Amino acid sequence: MRPSATAMWMAIVVTILSRSHADRNIYPSAGVLFVHVLEREYFKGEFPPYPKSGDSSNDPITFNSNLMGYPDRPGWLRYIQRTPYSDGVLYGSPTAQHVGKPTVIEITAYNRRTFETARHNLVINIKDTEEFPLPYQAEFYIKNMNVEEMLASEVLGDFLGAVKNVWQPYRLNAINITSALDRGGRVPLPINNLKEGVYVMVGAGVPFSSCLREVESPHNQLRCSQEMEPAITCDKKFRAQFDIDWCKISLVDITKVVTVHNRHRPDPNAGILAEFGDYHPPSESLKSRDYFSDFLVTLAVPAALVHHSAIQKSSKELRNMSKNREISWPLSTLPVFHPVSGEVVNGIPEERKVAEALNL
Repeated sequence: MRPSATAMWMAIVVTILSRSHADRNIYPSAGVLFVHVLEREYFKGEFPPYPKSGDSSNDPITFNSNLMGYPDRPGWLRYIQRTPYSDGVLYGSPTAQHVGKPTVIEITAYNRRTFETARHNLVINIKDTEEFPLPYQAEFYIKNMNVEEMLASEVLGDFLGAVKNVWQPYRLNAINITSALDRGGRVPLPINNLKEGVYVMVGAGVPFSSCLREVESPHNQLRCSQEMEPAITCDKKFRAQFDIDWCKISLVDITKVVTVHNRHRPDPNAGILAEFGDYHPPSESLKSRDYFSDFLVTLAVPAALVHHSAIQKSSKELRNMSKNREISWPLSTLPVFHPVSGEVVNGIPEERKVAEALNL
């Protein structure tokens, strides 16, 4: 094969195995929940169609995302994809320290049938907001939702609408969403359509409504301590779609830096990982060390202990066997009568008996 043909063939192979999209720029705001859906349909055109009729768009596709030049994503950015047949979701809450610093996320889509890949860069340009952070923040624990279900725009919109009805703020933003598994929750059993649960934090510029503060009443605090459901008048605004655990609601006024009500929530900012800086590997000038003596000690000491234990066990077994022996004396050693005189005569002299007993 000619060199020119070989080069062309290699270029075609590289193009087929890995295709790249142009950069995509997005502009989220600091202190506001960021959600970006990695749609399978967006990448399907880069892969050949499925050979079976009716299944042309059902290839299993998974995604990998990382900060450019690093093996993982930034601390504030999370990713979830439940199955290879569902869309992936990037979500998180950028803070003010990320403003003005473009964050380039490399996204790679893997076709699990053909093992082909398609890549593109997502450039996140975080903007500053005048009202960041919103002074009043409330966090709800929703028991009947998984995180990817709550991230759907229509579901999140319904929840924010219900919160607006009971809070009446002039502005309401979703600040963060965290899976209950990230807070130490247990994976639910696959029965009765049980969900993992999700924490949703929202912020507003007006004080909390009387309904949200009902959980602070002594009566409701007592019911929560007894693991009973508190009596919240506005629960009916949510009950049709969202099952809220009112005992786990957290109300924080950050202007006072005091938690108004904080139950089962150790950190108001939980769910946003702190930045730890760059990784610095150990120096190459470390002194070498001979571990042969440590290896011998590691083997010799357990071996000696096992050997000593075996000897003790065998000795004890032999002593028990010697104590439990029940051997009948031979008939020749028993007393007999002399056939003529009728005297009792020992069968074996006493000295011989002692010697035979000792030999036993």
